[in-house]
Amino acid sequence: MAAYAIFIRNSISDPDKFAEYGQKAGGTMAGHKVEPLVVYNPCETPEGEPAEGVVMVKFDTMDEAKAWYFGDAYQEVAKLRKASSDYRVILTEGL
Repeated sequence: MAAYAIFIRNSISDPDKFAEYGQKAGGTMAGHKVEPLVVYNPCETPEGEPAEGVVMVKFDTMDEAKAWYFGDAYQEVAKLRKASSDYRVILTEGL
């Protein structure tokens, strides 16, 4: 069953550090079968807190999504995201 990693950006506190995260994050997907579906396209929030940006990527399985997200390569780069912005991250299975 397909799985999705959904990143919801609430705000950026350090644009330079966040830009560094943006430059490095894609490289952490090497070796993982992943399909980007949404990458900071314009979005509207008709309910709830507004989002500054959304990223959604598709993996073949939840195990693959977790292997990438919790893997050393992404977790090292994620330190830049966590230090420069406020995000919600959701891993979920599809239908």
